[in-house]
Amino acid sequence: MKVGRHIRGSILAFQFLTRLPMPHTEDFSSADLSRSSLYFPLVGLVLGGMLAAILMLGANLDPWAGAVLALLFWVWVTGGLHLDGLGDLVDALGAAHGDPSRFHSVLKDPHVGSFAAIALTMQLMAKLVFLMLLAREGHGWLLVPLLAWARFGPLLWSAVLPVLRPPGTEGAGLGERFGWEIDRPAIFALAILLLLPVFLAPVLLAVPLACGGWWLFLKYRLGGQTGDCLGAGVEIVESSALVVMVLLIL
Repeated sequence: MKVGRHIRGSILAFQFLTRLPMPHTEDFSSADLSRSSLYFPLVGLVLGGMLAAILMLGANLDPWAGAVLALLFWVWVTGGLHLDGLGDLVDALGAAHGDPSRFHSVLKDPHVGSFAAIALTMQLMAKLVFLMLLAREGHGWLLVPLLAWARFGPLLWSAVLPVLRPPGTEGAGLGERFGWEIDRPAIFALAILLLLPVFLAPVLLAVPLACGGWWLFLKYRLGGQTGDCLGAGVEIVESSALVVMVLLIL
């Protein structure tokens, strides 16, 4: 039944990307995760709406209060999922600067290195400051399409980029599982749908451009993607597009 499949897919997407309570799903498989990725932008729309509401409500007290509350909620509701990917990738890139063979081993290492600590601190500081500016200017609603586009990015990147694997290894990571059963015509349709708000607010063009910029980085700097690269991309798109949009609004 198609309706049941859509409901199951959306539930799995919320379960994977958020800490929001969801009904239990049975007989889960990796292919289910791949199919559920089409609902990632829906998750972004919901999270963006919740985040915008918290930001603007808090801003009634003070823009900084709204920014702090929104950032706390942002980190909590996502469980730091994408921040983890950003930290892992930055550590791996830092280690590979002097020895490219270390990239994959450091990427898999769960420990937080100095590169990751610096990157995560800067990422959270940037979000905090520019959330405050967004609240001060009364444009909190821009977070809704921003978070939707940021979660559309992994669909796009996993569909058009090869998976990076350590030499001599087999098996699929998250970066590959997302691409198993992705309906590419559906991705194209989602992109068209997500572009519609740009006609209402051209400043939103910064978000798909940020998605394209991360694709260029993955293609020409790394030559492909992994699950950590996809998660890092969500964070980079969110912060870079947020900065550009606020600068254009001011």
